[in-house]
Amino acid sequence: MAESADATAEVQPRPDPDENLVKVFDAEQESEAMVVKGLLESAGIDSDMTALSAPQDTFPGVGGTIILVREEDAETARRVIAEFQQSPDDETAEIDISEEPPLSA
Repeated sequence: MAESADATAEVQPRPDPDENLVKVFDAEQESEAMVVKGLLESAGIDSDMTALSAPQDTFPGVGGTIILVREEDAETARRVIAEFQQSPDDETAEIDISEEPPLSA
């Protein structure tokens, strides 16, 4: 029988709110913050994503999302994020199509 999704789902560890948490990233778009959160998780760094919101009728366009990590993980998290931001956007293999392939006889 197939196992239930609850039994196989992994519990994502989150930093304890009583720990010293440090902001390592902020973004206007939640999707960008989700990518960074996934990047940190793949590096083994527990993180917490928090939405910042403000009343849009009073402060239009104010808000965003921040990523928090444990204080002892902050330096590593910032390095991982910086390396990702400096990497090329497209890491797919490049193919040189300037030369035509030889024709078979």
